[in-house]
Parts: sequence; C-alpha cells; structure tokens
Amino acid sequence: MKKIFIAGMLLVSALIAKAQNENTEKIKVGDIMPTFTLVADNGSEVLKSSSLAGKVVLVNFFATWCPPCQKELAAVESKLWPEFKDNANFKLLVIGRDHTNEELKTYNTKKNFTFPLYADKGRVVFDSFASSTIPRSYLIDKDGKVIHISIGFNDTEFSELMQKIEEAIK
Repeated sequence: MKKIFIAGMLLVSALIAKAQNENTEKIKVGDIMPTFTLVADNGSEVLKSSSLAGKVVLVNFFATWCPPCQKELAAVESKLWPEFKDNANFKLLVIGRDHTNEELKTYNTKKNFTFPLYADKGRVVFDSFASSTIPRSYLIDKDGKVIHISIGFNDTEFSELMQKIEEAIK
C-alpha cells in the first residue's frame, strides 16, 4: 500500500511539473518569433526584431543572479561566440531579463564578455516568449520560425544547439 501511495504521489508531482512547464511556454518550436523592440534605459530604440529578417537568430534570456545562466554565458563566450560572431547570417541576442543597461554594463565589467548584452527592463521582451524560467534560449531560422528551444543549461544540450546553429546557417 505504501508503494502505491508513493508511486501515486510521484505521478501527481510529475503531472503538476509538466503542466507548470507548459504554462510557461508562450512560444513553441514551429511558431514564428514574436515581434519586439529592445529599448535602452533612456527610451531610445536599440533593435527591432524586424531588422533580423533573413538571419539565424539565437535569443538568450538570462539574469545576473542566476547560477545556471552564468554557466551558459561562459559557454557562449568560450565556444559559441568565437564560432559564429563573424558570420553575417547570424545574430546573437543575449537579453538580461528585468535588467537595465546600467546593471548590464556593471555586470559586464566583472565578466568581460565580448558579445553584446541587451536590457529588458520590465520583462517586456521576455514576456512575449515565456512566463518564467531562465536561462532560456530560442533558435530562430532565416524564415523567422523557432527551430529549437532550450530551458536551463547543460553541456550536451549546448553542443546540440551549436550544431543546430551551424545547420541553420547553411
């Protein structure tokens, strides 16, 4: 009886976790990337999603306080960025969820990342993609379609992401 109870509780927990994860997803593989505008602290426009047409785009959401985000950004710096930064068909958007430009400038002074960081104060851009959970990345193909989503960070999935970027650029 005790084993049945435990198994039942595990099943209920798994179903709740699955439902919560589904509720955080606003964009799924196969969907078109939402339109958005990245805006600086002073209100000026930094980048419009419409300017990315015809490019393979990796949209990555992170926070400066998030340990898995730190691991992922270190991998972006050491592996992904050196591989793709000079490719005219690729654009990397590393977006600080709920951060200001000034906060990201201070953060980058400590980290010395060579890729650009974009602020998303108020989670305006993030909220068009998801409800919660970072790090989170969306790979968009040249037609504007989401072809890969990753949530969290692990080395194996990061390697797969790099392969998918390479394939999409071809």
